[in-house]
Amino acid sequence: MIPEKFRSQSTALAHDLIMVPSAWFFAFWLRHNLSSFNFTLQDQFLQPLLIIIPIQLLTFYLIGLYRGIWRFASLPDLMRILNAVIIGTAISMLILFAITRLEGIPRSVPVLYTILLVMFLSGPRMLYRWSKDQRLSLKTEGQRVLIVGAGEAGEMLVRDLKRKHRERYTPVAFVDDHARRQGRDIHGIPVLGTVEDIVRLSAEREIDLIMLAIPSASARQLRRAVEQCEKADLPFRSVPRLKDLISGKVKVNELREISIEDLLGRNPVMLDWENIRNNLSNRTLMVTGGGGSIGSELCRQLAKLNPGKLLILDNSEYNLYLIEKELRGKFPELALHFYLGDVTDQPFVEQVMQQQRPKVVFHAAAYKHVPLLEHQIRQAIRNNVLGTRTVALAADRAGCEEFVLVSTDKAVNPANIMGATKRAAEIFCQNLNSRSETRYITVRFGNVLGSAGSVIPLFREQIARGGPITVTHPDMERYFMTIPEASRLIMQTTVLGKGGEIFVLDMGEAIKISYLAEQMIRLSGKIPDEDILIEYIGLRPGEKLYEELFHEKEQLEPTQHAKVLLARHRQVEWETLQRVMGQIEQACQAMDESTLTQLLHELVPEHGTQKKERSTSGAEIIYLSESQTS
Repeated sequence: MIPEKFRSQSTALAHDLIMVPSAWFFAFWLRHNLSSFNFTLQDQFLQPLLIIIPIQLLTFYLIGLYRGIWRFASLPDLMRILNAVIIGTAISMLILFAITRLEGIPRSVPVLYTILLVMFLSGPRMLYRWSKDQRLSLKTEGQRVLIVGAGEAGEMLVRDLKRKHRERYTPVAFVDDHARRQGRDIHGIPVLGTVEDIVRLSAEREIDLIMLAIPSASARQLRRAVEQCEKADLPFRSVPRLKDLISGKVKVNELREISIEDLLGRNPVMLDWENIRNNLSNRTLMVTGGGGSIGSELCRQLAKLNPGKLLILDNSEYNLYLIEKELRGKFPELALHFYLGDVTDQPFVEQVMQQQRPKVVFHAAAYKHVPLLEHQIRQAIRNNVLGTRTVALAADRAGCEEFVLVSTDKAVNPANIMGATKRAAEIFCQNLNSRSETRYITVRFGNVLGSAGSVIPLFREQIARGGPITVTHPDMERYFMTIPEASRLIMQTTVLGKGGEIFVLDMGEAIKISYLAEQMIRLSGKIPDEDILIEYIGLRPGEKLYEELFHEKEQLEPTQHAKVLLARHRQVEWETLQRVMGQIEQACQAMDESTLTQLLHELVPEHGTQKKERSTSGAEIIYLSESQTS
């Protein structure tokens, strides 16, 4: 029995075999104005066909006419037909010219033949596809779909739905905010309004499902569309993210649930990848806290840059095991070294630094859980302040070229122990910069989506249990960014930094935690305060309603880059800093938390106060504006 594939190809070949002499005959007929004409069949008609037919069929085969399927005939198939006919005709005419000088063949005939053959080959193919599409349209309708976005993704989506998923989905209409698309049709589906018309059109057109075909939309645009879908009280799905479509990982018709990361995401900062690669490739790099949320992603990004060695240090055996397993699997050729240890263990840190001599150190190791650290003052100071001092000084003695401290927006006007310890670490690195050949740089950003201990995993866990979701205060706001973006920003600082700076990314608009909770409940298919309750439990120890990315009275100054500003910080006398650090170490040894609190306040006097006064001399802050992003 002949396979279906070969039967269809044989049918197509037979069709094309008939069309070649038909086009040749009609070309002569048109040349004579559709009237009867006299010619010698053998000389003018039959003999040329003995050359034209095999040449034409050979070009059809070589150019790939029989790789396509008539059911899905499209513009690329038409282009293949056009190329095959033109090339085949040109070769045939050259051969005939060499043999007969084209005697008896009018000059218009090859042109007419080419046009007619293209029509005869493409017409039946397109007619066959149209008939199949019409036959499918007579079948039972599936869910009635409203598509948000009439761009390229929307066109691809509706084409796939009509072709492959007709029994499940019936596209009814588009909405799009672009004025020039209003009133247009795409594959027979009209554009009937904008995003603001979703509620009205959903009722008028009896919509069952809304599909968001806006993969390049910003988080704000996506939030607006989702809000309209929620008002319409209809389920909604989204096409994959633009980066996934571009990478080829997924196809446009692979619909997915909207995630909270989609609604909170931001346009990423433009990065100078060429200089980042030049600065970090083939060098020995070290990441402390390499098993944590930020540290592990930083390791993944650095591994892609082909460093000479990648040294990863973490005090969690399990986290270190996980990142080792992952990186050795993905980068088997990379020189990887894993160290289980504590950044406060000076002999251990010194030994690793002296043996490996890293050129760039990314210090991501830190305790960062705000309420927990409020009652663990000694541990917070010992790890975040003394640990930073230990690694920073060891980097200096090992001849490290760059040291990047990963900091937080909670270091600005710190209202909690965690923020104050991170600010103290910033102060130490800024001041050490002027006394070392190593360049000490700090990068400061807000909350990271999905990091260990963050609010999103907590809310997901509470939703899975059926609630309630616990929110501290209805007006609490936070800035958010993704873990990959935070890691890339950290790498960017190695290119921008000359030493002593604190890099601060404008995180865009702050998001209310209450909004975050409501959206996560809705995205889980539940109704806030009906299916899952939201309870406001009050601010926890050390928490602020609003976080700040930079000090209010810092004197921002323009630079050569329109979107980068400079600000000035106060510096601490080195002798004073050394004295306080020594006393902090002694108080840690003595377990004297009262003294530790006083010393931390001496080093960071703004800790726990509501005053916004700042001194304005000292090291620089480089501030990246949101309008720089794309």
